[in-house]
Amino acid sequence: MTSNLANQLREGTSKSHSMAENVSFVKSFLGGVVDKDSYRKLVSNLYFVYSAMEEAMERNKENSLISPIYFRELNRRKNLERDLEYFYGENWKTYISISNATQLYVDRINLISSDRPELLIAHAYTRYLGDLSGGQILKKIAQRAMNLPDGKGLSFYEFEEVTDEQEFKQKYKRALDSLGLDLQLADQVVAEANLSFTMNMKMFQELDTNFTKVLMKLIISFFSSVFPVVKH
Repeated sequence: MTSNLANQLREGTSKSHSMAENVSFVKSFLGGVVDKDSYRKLVSNLYFVYSAMEEAMERNKENSLISPIYFRELNRRKNLERDLEYFYGENWKTYISISNATQLYVDRINLISSDRPELLIAHAYTRYLGDLSGGQILKKIAQRAMNLPDGKGLSFYEFEEVTDEQEFKQKYKRALDSLGLDLQLADQVVAEANLSFTMNMKMFQELDTNFTKVLMKLIISFFSSVFPVVKH
């Protein structure tokens, strides 16, 4: 039995974490370059992911390995809905669609929800602890880069029911350690967490393509204004 699952997950996913941070879209975001169209697509992708994950957690909340890490106050779906309404308007559901990479991510969550619910531990860890760790920094970057009104379009980063995010992270880690997984299952959870990071990277890579297209349009527009085409 292992009593240090939180540390195993941190160490076992460190390489995947670093790789995710080096995807172009993420690097641009951290550098303060955020395209609003790409960002709202990210929000819609996350809406599909969190909807699937939170429905899966709800279905399995009585499972002895899910119950200790089932914290409703971490749920993001309602917050993402508020952001989508801001970016797309009241009829936001008619404007969003699931991307290919996001569909694979959702399919994986739905599969293990039925067949291997204990592996949901990995997906909850990857998403929620990441949200708690860097949320406020990312919120400030996004707000400044997109010149958003205070509090608008950034509900995803707000945990209204968590008074102390650092303290809650420690609480979550203690809950992970309390699960008492055997070594084989602990290794499987770490492997699933790495898969979760990979699927997140695939989503970001799709956004890279969108971001590059937007950037190219801006460059072409700039040069067209500086060097207008002269008709003979």
